[in-house]
Amino acid sequence: MKNKAFDVANLNLAPQGKKRILWADRDMPVLALIRQRFAKQKALKGVRMGCCMHVTSETANLMRTLTAGGAGVALCASNPLSTQDETAASLVKDFGVPVFARRGESKKTFYDHLHAVIDTRPAITMDDGADLVNLLHGDRAADGSNIVASMEETTTGVIRLRAMESRGILRFPVIAVNDADTKHLFDNRYGTGQSTLDGVVRATDCLLAGKRVVVAGYGWCGRGVSQRARGAGALVTVTEIDPLKALEAVMDGFDVRPMEQAAAEGEVFITVTGNKHVLRAEHFKKMRNGAVVSNSCLFDVEIEWRSTFRAWPRCPRKSARAFAPTWTSLSSARTRASSCWPRAGW
Repeated sequence: MKNKAFDVANLNLAPQGKKRILWADRDMPVLALIRQRFAKQKALKGVRMGCCMHVTSETANLMRTLTAGGAGVALCASNPLSTQDETAASLVKDFGVPVFARRGESKKTFYDHLHAVIDTRPAITMDDGADLVNLLHGDRAADGSNIVASMEETTTGVIRLRAMESRGILRFPVIAVNDADTKHLFDNRYGTGQSTLDGVVRATDCLLAGKRVVVAGYGWCGRGVSQRARGAGALVTVTEIDPLKALEAVMDGFDVRPMEQAAAEGEVFITVTGNKHVLRAEHFKKMRNGAVVSNSCLFDVEIEWRSTFRAWPRCPRKSARAFAPTWTSLSSARTRASSCWPRAGW
């Protein structure tokens, strides 16, 4: 990927991408005001920034704002399945932003793109999941000395970074954007709440009304998903290990029980904890035929796949729909439909 100015699927998609970017900009008035101010003040003049984020029309408007402030920006994808190829093309062709992202890219390409962004020698990084920071503490540790500061937007990323900080290995300051009130109170609750259900429905074509939806976690994302699922007519069960959050879910009118019990009753499972191994083999064994399992965390570690496949060693995978593979257990004749987000198939 060295010596490559950008890597996108098809620059001919740029006109469609520009329309999409400008359409999203209409619903981002605060960012537009900041962009106008940045264009006058050039507050980021000469600053190199490396960003690993969802390559979507909303992120594109953030990139436009940073470049209006004078920053030199390079962008790669934090999630290969959320990349909009037309948006990536437009950022390159219409707005001059180097983008390294292709929808559905392989694991190797994903890491090649991370390296490509670090090759631009950024002084500030922006992450959705701490991938750049993690690489700057590993294979690219030598480049960490260039970093002045970083920003992390997600619950998952903040958990990773706080673990690094507690071990005394975090080498530079990181702003936990996810802790901002306007992030977790609004984006996590309303944005993730709506988009998660939208993703499940698009991937599976299932009707949520009347279905038992099990939501693992009652943080801000879990609250949003639970509320939206109930609004769609679903019967919602919440699983939560924090007793105060579990009590809050009860007071909000949701059925609350351990996953050991909920696994046998759920028809749609959505994990939104930011933690790992929330769903394990013992839960899958209890699930009914055709259960849909989805993960709205940035990484798919909330679902413990290894122990599950060890429990069903001859478990064939099919792909009836894009991004929704199904597995059939030969021992129990059960089928699992999974819209595992973001890295199923890697």
